[in-house]
Amino acid sequence: MPYPIEEKLVVGVASSALFDLTQSHEVYLKDGVDAYRLHQEQHIDEPFGKGVAFPFIRRFLSLNQAFPAEQPVEVVLLSRNSPETGLRVFRSIRHYGLGITRAAFMTGRSPYEYIPAFNASLFLSANEEDVQRAIDADYPAGRVLPSKVYDDALDPELRVAFDFDGVIADDEAETVFKRNLDLNEFEAHETERQAIAHKPGPLADLFRKLSNIQALEQRRLAEDPEYSRILRIAIVTARSAPSHERVVTTLKDWGVSPDESFFLGGMEKARVLSILKPHMFFDDQRSHLMSPAGDLPLVHVPFGVANRG
Repeated sequence: MPYPIEEKLVVGVASSALFDLTQSHEVYLKDGVDAYRLHQEQHIDEPFGKGVAFPFIRRFLSLNQAFPAEQPVEVVLLSRNSPETGLRVFRSIRHYGLGITRAAFMTGRSPYEYIPAFNASLFLSANEEDVQRAIDADYPAGRVLPSKVYDDALDPELRVAFDFDGVIADDEAETVFKRNLDLNEFEAHETERQAIAHKPGPLADLFRKLSNIQALEQRRLAEDPEYSRILRIAIVTARSAPSHERVVTTLKDWGVSPDESFFLGGMEKARVLSILKPHMFFDDQRSHLMSPAGDLPLVHVPFGVANRG
């Protein structure tokens, strides 16, 4: 019997994020729906290649193996496919041994409306329209950007990195900066409010629930010093001192604490990310989502003032 989904940290993932659907999508664009359906039927036992979100999802699900009694996480497939064309997706899931059993197949429609039905704290998709519609409806979502996929089977750690403003927190501070593009005004605004926590952003619930798993691992480590932690959480933000104090205030108010925090003062984030090597990095500004080697799994969260006008 499945564990109640209300008690889990749930991630919804589209097949376009989990697997490499490049060839299938080309068939759909060139020859239409019927040819796409036939293509999937003819290749039904041929597993899809790994997509950008695959290394993240595989490690995320490994938390259930580490905590079999709690089963703290779940991944749900939210797909534009029909059940028929989705058969190949689930056979690919089975091929890779991913513990995914729940799904919504929408037969061409966007699945974003069902994010709250599945209690999802995140929806990952390569479809820009689906992600934007989810964000516009105040649902947590991110668009997985194209990158090289490297899944090191000998590396069990799950590294998740977040920008702060417009991702974990709301876009209040970014709004102040964008009003005049004045860094001094931004610093003054944040220093004046350094004791006031920010309101939650689109991925605040995800961050909080990851922190709950972080605490679960810390308790396990206290009981078993030989246990190797899986989850590692980082914040990578363009902020610097003194505006970093409001970040600390906010996280303390929420009762959460990342493993690592980087206040870069406008430095290129890729300089840190290329060393950290996260399995997902979430940022609301596309200009910050750059990977010189094209090998960082980057997720655009199209929220707030950074994505308007």
